[in-house]
Amino acid sequence: MKSSGDSGDSGASAMGVGALAARFGLATHVLRHWESMGLLHPARDAGGRRRYGAGDLTRVATILVLKEAGLGLGAIRSLSASVDRAARQEILRAEAEELRRRIAAARASLELIEGGLHCEHEDITECPNYRRRVAEQIGSRVPDDDRPSGAPRTRAARPHSAPSPTRTPSRSPSEASPA
Repeated sequence: MKSSGDSGDSGASAMGVGALAARFGLATHVLRHWESMGLLHPARDAGGRRRYGAGDLTRVATILVLKEAGLGLGAIRSLSASVDRAARQEILRAEAEELRRRIAAARASLELIEGGLHCEHEDITECPNYRRRVAEQIGSRVPDDDRPSGAPRTRAARPHSAPSPTRTPSRSPSEASPA
């Protein structure tokens, strides 16, 4: 990513910090922060005001694309400073691993929520999925107090069993629709 000083932009096409921020829907302090981190290098006019050119537009768009991909500003700075392919790949490898970790966490969250949607228990603390996740958090096994001693766990007791298609969920009187 080139800085505006490297882009050969003329002063006539340059814009101020407010105009650039508005163009991307950002607050001006965001651009100033990116500058303080070394991500932006705007030219300055005779009065010391920041002037952004076409190269800066590309740089801001690039930063936004990389942030959207989940990269932090530190990684973006490292990528923009690196011209070595191996170094770039190492940065991206680490970012890919972090993204995989976040995806796994999001999948686990979705699984928990979907388990709650399908749970037939009135009390959330009785839901097998809830109990399993709490036990995992504590670091213990799921309590077996609902099963007779030595009884195998059945499919119905599994955490994510969907409601039976023949059973309709009970509704409170306030939820019941007029017949």
